[in-house]
Amino acid sequence: MQASLIFCAALLAATPALADTAYITNEKGNSITLVDLDKLAAVKTVDVGQRPRGIALSKDQTKLYVCLGDDDTIAILDAKTLAREGDLQSGLDPEQIRISPDGKLAFVANENDALLTGIDLETKRTIVEVPVGVEPEGVAISRDGAIVVNTSETTSMAHLIDWKAKKLVGNILVGGRPRYAEFTPDGKELWVTSEVGGGVTIIDLDKKAIIAKIAFEVPGLRKEQIQPVGIRFSPDGKQAFVALGPANRIAVIDTATRQATKYLLVGQRVWQLELTPDGKTLVSTNGVSNDISVIDVASLKVVKSIPVGAFPWGVAISSP
Repeated sequence: MQASLIFCAALLAATPALADTAYITNEKGNSITLVDLDKLAAVKTVDVGQRPRGIALSKDQTKLYVCLGDDDTIAILDAKTLAREGDLQSGLDPEQIRISPDGKLAFVANENDALLTGIDLETKRTIVEVPVGVEPEGVAISRDGAIVVNTSETTSMAHLIDWKAKKLVGNILVGGRPRYAEFTPDGKELWVTSEVGGGVTIIDLDKKAIIAKIAFEVPGLRKEQIQPVGIRFSPDGKQAFVALGPANRIAVIDTATRQATKYLLVGQRVWQLELTPDGKTLVSTNGVSNDISVIDVASLKVVKSIPVGAFPWGVAISSP
């Protein structure tokens, strides 16, 4: 019996632990880099197409959807092998993509077409196209999947779209050049980052009205260097993390006070962010320094910077 227990323990010790995996789109490298977040190392980089930016995982984490802006398509990749399995025809210059909560639909911002496109992932057919403002980029989906948000950079608006009715139900003027939108975990608020405006606009979803704005001040930096882009919330909704572009920092925000409590120094030109599903690790893509930063959320410290491809832009994370 004792020998059997020893054998089982040895077998378990010899079995490698499954790790979270980060998938990084390299906009100028025309590639994707796979990063093992246990080993904290890049393990594979593959060519994918022209100008990959937005990226999303299927609900079952078996497929990757990658926006190829200069190819005017969305590549479908096997999440394990990164082999290309097909394409979604999304319209001109797809920039960002989000998957609906039920995993059945993809919503895409078509920057050069001024459209939000909805695609059925099973049939690979477009089911809805909604005209929006000029240069749409950010995409967010409400928890119930009923409302899709699209931000238009040149129009400086967050568009609230009832996609089933194929109509806009709200156009909210926010700060200059809105790049990203994210719903709070409770679904009551929408936070929109503004790259040129230099802040975050908070919108009450029931009222469809702005209720607060957050500005940032980083000691030693000019205001024009602070250009918010990606945003993520901790699973409990108590913290928000905002990528500040050429400020080379991530702002940590207390969502109760709506104040920045800390600025984390990362790589150059931080673009997008993603949390591991357990909320313990945050990953940022740093475009100009061609690396990602891995941050321990509990200590709010950068654990490691990992070189990836040229001009990393988007990030998605799978969990075993």
